Amino acid sequence: MSRERFDTWAAGDAYDRYMGRWSRAVADRFLAWLGCPEDLRWLDVGCGTGALTSAVAARCRPRTALGVDRSAGFVRAARATAPAPARFAVADALSLPVRDGACDVVVSGLALNFLPSPRAAVAEAARVVAPGGPVAAYVWDYAAGMEFLTAFWDAAVAADPAAAALHEGHRFPDCRPEPLRDLWAGAGLTDVAVAPVEVPTVFTGFADLWEPFLAGQGPAPGYAASLAPEARDRLRDTLRASVPTGPDGTVALTARAWAVRGRRPLSAAVPAA
Repeated sequence: MSRERFDTWAAGDAYDRYMGRWSRAVADRFLAWLGCPEDLRWLDVGCGTGALTSAVAARCRPRTALGVDRSAGFVRAARATAPAPARFAVADALSLPVRDGACDVVVSGLALNFLPSPRAAVAEAARVVAPGGPVAAYVWDYAAGMEFLTAFWDAAVAADPAAAALHEGHRFPDCRPEPLRDLWAGAGLTDVAVAPVEVPTVFTGFADLWEPFLAGQGPAPGYAASLAPEARDRLRDTLRASVPTGPDGTVALTARAWAVRGRRPLSAAVPAA
């Protein structure tokens, strides 16, 4: 069973209901942790529908804020909602259309693990940041901190053992503190730090949890969309039985991301990808 064929990222509205609403909350906490001053030139790599770029524009008073993503659909969605001075372009994280040292801060939110070469992407980010500037990112803790995704995949495996190969907790082992620290250090970045960022994910009811999995945006929704109706119903019922439901019908869970940051040295060359 091919894993990558389910990694579909194109429709902004579907993504926002599935993951964007939670990524916006993480973006604000990530920026507070990063603690950068005003009037800087920001680049957001793998910007998706613009959650992190928009947060930068709204709270960091940037001189410029550019978000880039390889999905034209996501870039269109980001342009439709982001505040000034945010702007967006379609571009590859492994070949950024930015000259060496042109950015004061390079960030990335929830994208690193979906790139074909995270190591090359971090090296490219280090290339375009100014000496002394930070490169920072955050990724979901798929292995232990994403309760609604873990519940989905556990239910999928219970209904279909072959789904174990697609479980994001198994697919993305690098979304943990030590691998992230090693990735940043391997790109020649210094003063590397990793920290958890946790947000509540409260669903108004089971439908609010389940229906975004039917939109086909991302590995779990892509898998759900691939199932025959009977198999999808079994997955739904297994998931419903496994999640905690409050007296008012809400499903209250939590989501944790790991944030990592480091600085380009003031003088030393950054290794090539």
